[in-house]
Amino acid sequence: MAASASPSESRPKPLATRSENAVAAAADRGVTVVIPTFNEAANIPELLSRISASVPPGQETSVLFVDDSTDDTPEVIEKEAVRLPLKVSVHHRAEPAGGLGGAVMEGIALSGSRWIVVMDADLQHPPALLPELIAKGEEAEAELVVASRYAGGGDHSGLGTRYRVLVSGVSTSVTKALFPRALRDVTDPMSGYFAIRRDLVGRAQGTGAVRPLGYKILLELIVRGRPRSVAEVAYNFGVRHAGESKSTVREGVRFLRHLLRLRSSGTPTRALAFGAIGLSGFLPNLAVLWALTHRTGLHYTAAEVIANQVGLLWNFVLIERLLYRGHKHMGPRTRLLSFVALANADLVARIPLMMLFVSGFGLTPIPATALAMALVFTLRFLCVDRFLYR
Repeated sequence: MAASASPSESRPKPLATRSENAVAAAADRGVTVVIPTFNEAANIPELLSRISASVPPGQETSVLFVDDSTDDTPEVIEKEAVRLPLKVSVHHRAEPAGGLGGAVMEGIALSGSRWIVVMDADLQHPPALLPELIAKGEEAEAELVVASRYAGGGDHSGLGTRYRVLVSGVSTSVTKALFPRALRDVTDPMSGYFAIRRDLVGRAQGTGAVRPLGYKILLELIVRGRPRSVAEVAYNFGVRHAGESKSTVREGVRFLRHLLRLRSSGTPTRALAFGAIGLSGFLPNLAVLWALTHRTGLHYTAAEVIANQVGLLWNFVLIERLLYRGHKHMGPRTRLLSFVALANADLVARIPLMMLFVSGFGLTPIPATALAMALVFTLRFLCVDRFLYR
């Protein structure tokens, strides 16, 4: 039977107890169904009834709701859980950090089972598919099983309007184009319905912080964890049972930012972006150099020193705002001074390196200069990437 604290007029204490119970109740189970909720009270009775009916005999299954609601969704869950042969828990978040993706990751952290199934509460994800997802994963020895609207036999008509269908199709195509290798075996990387092995989650978290933004957590888990084997189960994306869709223009913008962050998360990509930003610094450098030499009559050597600092400031601002946003563990003044020191140090290091390549290795000046610049750039990037921003 369900093990949840009884409803109370004072919500915080019972909800904290439910969160603790969720950890203990989920330990050593076969399957935990993690369901993020936000004001889904009208869907809960039907959802739990269908989940209960779908669980095969002997399958150890628990349901964990991670709730950000402002209505009575937690109380409705408690009331419905009493009548079911499932173990149902609620974890109410005082701070809904990370949106639905953050709720999913908190739910996964609170579970202790080998398999975790993530699904929505609006019944667009059919609970009857639950046993098939797990069976497919075991049969194929897959680390991830995606319920796909676009696999053979799948259907996305539940999206409703042509606009939502178009946005979904374009988003899927763009995402697959940005991550062709990681998503080569996934037809629906935007799916919110999937079963995942705990070891894959651990591997994804081991590559760096999993920082979900909005509701597309599956994409981040695939890109970070790189599952060794992926299986899919086609399904019909249904019509919302009750309530309103949480998909908004704001969520779409958050998702685009999420795509850009994920795409730039690899070291080679960051190095290319770092180089492109460095090249862009020549524009303000040249503009200031021209202004100082033509308008003030300043000697070109002194003007170049000043112009170079302006270019460095330009690069620093772009790197801060675009490339390493959210990776700032030092104070802004320390970061700026460190960045300027590194950038000026490479000017000092470049000439001795070039001379070494010419006199010591017999290179001509042009390839020696190019090699020196490449080495100095690599060292500067590694210092900025690994130490300044980590």
